[in-house]
Amino acid sequence: MDTKWFDMGEIDIAWCPGCGNFAILNALKQALSELEIKPERLVVVSGIGQAAKAPHYYRCNLFNGLHGRSLPVATAIKAVNPELIVIDESGDGCMYGEGGNHFIHAIRRNPDVTNIVHNNMVYGLTKGQASPTSLQGFKTLVQREGVFHEAFNPVAIAISLGASFVARAFAGDVAQTKEIIKKAISHKGYALVDVLQPCVTYNKLNTYQWFKENTYYLDSSHDPHDRFEALRRAWEIEKLPLGVFYLNPRPTFEEKLSPYQESKEPLFKRSPDLNKLSDWIQSKRGT
Repeated sequence: MDTKWFDMGEIDIAWCPGCGNFAILNALKQALSELEIKPERLVVVSGIGQAAKAPHYYRCNLFNGLHGRSLPVATAIKAVNPELIVIDESGDGCMYGEGGNHFIHAIRRNPDVTNIVHNNMVYGLTKGQASPTSLQGFKTLVQREGVFHEAFNPVAIAISLGASFVARAFAGDVAQTKEIIKKAISHKGYALVDVLQPCVTYNKLNTYQWFKENTYYLDSSHDPHDRFEALRRAWEIEKLPLGVFYLNPRPTFEEKLSPYQESKEPLFKRSPDLNKLSDWIQSKRGT
């Protein structure tokens, strides 16, 4: 295996020992190596949170955005240079809480971006408050009597909005998670990979053992092109399905942009048309 994603020297990884983030980091590094994606061709964007630190542990281009605001940045980067592989990686609070509005509209726009969400069902960076995906009854120092809201279901939301690729993985199964991530990166269009992972410090309910006992993998009989079947599976809560739920190929955001109708050359490679710019300036001065 190519080690260019791994040889970064001595670095301080600021996660708790046993955190599921390590497994997701490992799965994505393996996926990038097996897909033979060059580090200079990759951009990883994130927001704020424990999961959002992940881009610092790859050899790649990176952009740390504001809390919940990573998807607009990822969309813009892909639009300016469609030749790049763009991955948006952050946590469930950042992506589904503060970033919920951007999550919904990224699905609508369908940029060619892979959206990997570290879903530990808790706010880890800010010391253990309930997140949008925390299960009912989950007790924290803030929700002392337990969460009483129904958990946000990102997989069901994404399918209902017609996302072009929707999957769920489990950090404890690195090999399977790697394969799901490879499919997402290879897919053309917005690809959601909701990765279930333990938070060993602040979530004592959803442990590695809990996920092992409460998940199963979709088998070959599941048709990912059947939207209603995908939705039915997404709403299963007794045991959470893992794998690729839904595939809905459609034109991407970049393909619809007017600058790419006549030329596929990335915007940053183009020289400005000075005559057209001068005419535009003159027209504005004359108004």
